[in-house]
Amino acid sequence: MKLCFYQRLSLSAILIFLLMTSSFVWWSNQMQTQTRHEAEQQLHLELASHLVSDNPILQEGVFDYEALGNLFHTLMVLGPNFEFYYVDPQGKMLTHSAKPGVVQLENIDITPIIQLLDAEASLPIYGDNPKDPSEKKIFSAAPVFKKDALQGYLYVIIGAEKYDSLLAKLSNDRTYSQFMTLGIISLLLFLVTLVVLFSFLTMPMKQLTVAMETVRDADYDLGKTKFKPHPWRRDSIDEIQKLGCAFNDMVAHIDAQFNKLQTLDESRRIMLADLSHDLRTPLANLQGYIETLAINDDNLSGADRKRFIDISLKNAQNLKRLIDQIFDLTYIEAGQVTLNCEPFPIAELMHDVAAKFALKAKAKDIRLQVEPAQFGHLVYADIGKLERVLTNLIENAIRHTPELGAITLEMSTQADMIEIAVQDTGVGIAENELSFIFEARYQATNTQADSVQHAGLGLAICQKTLALLGSKLRVQSEVGKGTRFYFQLPSK
Repeated sequence: MKLCFYQRLSLSAILIFLLMTSSFVWWSNQMQTQTRHEAEQQLHLELASHLVSDNPILQEGVFDYEALGNLFHTLMVLGPNFEFYYVDPQGKMLTHSAKPGVVQLENIDITPIIQLLDAEASLPIYGDNPKDPSEKKIFSAAPVFKKDALQGYLYVIIGAEKYDSLLAKLSNDRTYSQFMTLGIISLLLFLVTLVVLFSFLTMPMKQLTVAMETVRDADYDLGKTKFKPHPWRRDSIDEIQKLGCAFNDMVAHIDAQFNKLQTLDESRRIMLADLSHDLRTPLANLQGYIETLAINDDNLSGADRKRFIDISLKNAQNLKRLIDQIFDLTYIEAGQVTLNCEPFPIAELMHDVAAKFALKAKAKDIRLQVEPAQFGHLVYADIGKLERVLTNLIENAIRHTPELGAITLEMSTQADMIEIAVQDTGVGIAENELSFIFEARYQATNTQADSVQHAGLGLAICQKTLALLGSKLRVQSEVGKGTRFYFQLPSK
């Protein structure tokens, strides 16, 4: 039979309680016995001295041991609480009040007698029990002199054998009865109190255990269970309350991650289907023109052959562009991108990227400029990753900016950061679409078409790349007036 936590705790506490109670009863009995012995010895301390001074036999110092034995017997009958012994100065037994054959010691240790006769001695003092060598008894003692010569000692045991037996029986019966009654009542009260108390104290642990088992049985999918987080107190100093809060946080985090994975998996499936369609188009075109060249090569004129080759090359380039974007997005999301951050002059990079698109902008009569032309600040970033972000943003700006428009690459300081922006005077983006443009595969409704096929991955790649650099791409736009993409990087 397995016991639960609070049952084991209760059983352990009961055993400890019984052990402590037994130890206390034993210690209490010991103290009670010692106190009683001290009081009795103090009360009868002068008994032996009075007997010596009041009995002519002992006063004369001439001893008729038989008569002295009869005297001891008579005194013992009158006072059954005492046993009388007479020993010589070395402790040898001369006579006594006991029955023949009962006394087992022929000599007793007189050191306790001498110690008792010392006025400053601390009571109780225990001496030999002639009837039982293994036992020590309290006693009264007095020296016996003949003139000035020490003849021996009167040794009176306080608490004779009969008295001790009767007292022990009565004490044992009474103590046993009291102990059993008190013990049973105390144990019952303690047991009830302990079980109730431990049940109350371990209730939070039971609730936490049930919650953990519920989540585990649902395979950590909260959608499969009716699990409701228990309102644990975060400001409590109780460890169970803290553990409960940590468990709720962990479950919430797991659930959020699980939902995120489900959403991401659904998005991947949709994106894979869309990308398959996007890849199929240039691939089909490429295959069609190559097959035409292969089948009708002898019937084609030089101009047609060149046109077919150019179209095939353009489709191949579109296909490569789409595949490159897919790989870029996959590597970024998988965390397999290595950053090589270093400080460099941002103005030089801005001018280099602008020069790369100068001819393309000129072809559309678009004015492409960097402001300010001179900017001496350094930024800390990966120059290659940042160039790709700017390239993507400028390509989008050129595609969405009509002829005679303008694209401006802006740089400015914001506290200890450098703000970089790409501002165009293009078609703009509707306000209700601004929150979606950074999602993969999303294309605004007013996207401008051109000869290059686009999969809607560019801004998503830019946003994720900047996130790796510790920044975030933001947008401001107004339909018909233009769009401004901007982000910030740390200054060095």
